[in-house]
Amino acid sequence: MTLREAVLAALKENQRDWVSGEALSASLNVSRTAVWKQVKTLIAQGYVIESAPKKGYRISAPADLLAAEEVCPGLATEVFGKQDYFYYREIDSTNNRARILASEGYPEGTVVVAEMQTAGRGRRGRSWYSPLNQGIYVSVILRPALPLKEISRISLIIAVAVAETMESELSLQPRIKWPNDILIDNKKIAGILSEAVTDMDGIEYVVAGIGLNIKNRVQDFPDDFRTAATSALAENVGSASRVKVLQGLLLRLEQHYQQLLAGKFAVTLAKARNLSLVIGQDVCLEAVNGVIVGKAMDIDDNGFLLVCDHQGITHTVMSGEISVLASRE
Repeated sequence: MTLREAVLAALKENQRDWVSGEALSASLNVSRTAVWKQVKTLIAQGYVIESAPKKGYRISAPADLLAAEEVCPGLATEVFGKQDYFYYREIDSTNNRARILASEGYPEGTVVVAEMQTAGRGRRGRSWYSPLNQGIYVSVILRPALPLKEISRISLIIAVAVAETMESELSLQPRIKWPNDILIDNKKIAGILSEAVTDMDGIEYVVAGIGLNIKNRVQDFPDDFRTAATSALAENVGSASRVKVLQGLLLRLEQHYQQLLAGKFAVTLAKARNLSLVIGQDVCLEAVNGVIVGKAMDIDDNGFLLVCDHQGITHTVMSGEISVLASRE
């Protein structure tokens, strides 16, 4: 345990009570100056710590930081985040870092999380707005023993895990806009970026990246988004804990992933269909082979979208940019 961790542990053991600098220095066998330096570090990292002459220090408010010492003690997963949990106050992109770690051999379930991204990425090279301490920006390394034809299932299980977490932890009613967006009343609250490395033998690894807006104010979102944005705060979830949301998200992601590996994808698929924003709707889809306009009929067993065009031809779409068209009724 580092000195910083020891000071934090001592303060958390006496939550809201004063702990003298003298007592801390004696128990940790360091100088009071060394204790003060660690307290300043903790404050800079976002912990709310008061100091007062002749009283010492105390944590005066719960920390809603995504650091390992806040998230991991209450994490109910079996693997995800248990062995390797990388936390950054600021990073370019959690997916970028997770890809490096995956290429270096880090195991399945390795988690990379940040309080802020300077180059957060969405699909098709778009940026993801990632301000400090307002959202959840997390990537998980997966090493699924699956055939390549089933790789699209992974994005769907992530979407379902995100949606279920929002239902349970935030009491929201999300919908999945196939393949990678989560919306509340047609406003985007979360996005998914899955990046896979494959070879002739199958899938080497997948980096599952998730961005979820929690404490963002609507007026702070950039005005150049293709889809209007929202957050838990904007949807009147004022006391949302990012720590609890992340703990719930990692648990549900692990559960759906385990079901996928166990051959029980049908359970997740049924939930995805129920939460779908597009099934039964007229859509315009920019796919690899061009633009398709028609009705979204279903999501098949591999997570592909089935779209029936105006000539009655059903297209199986693996990926693309989709827009729900206004009703003609």
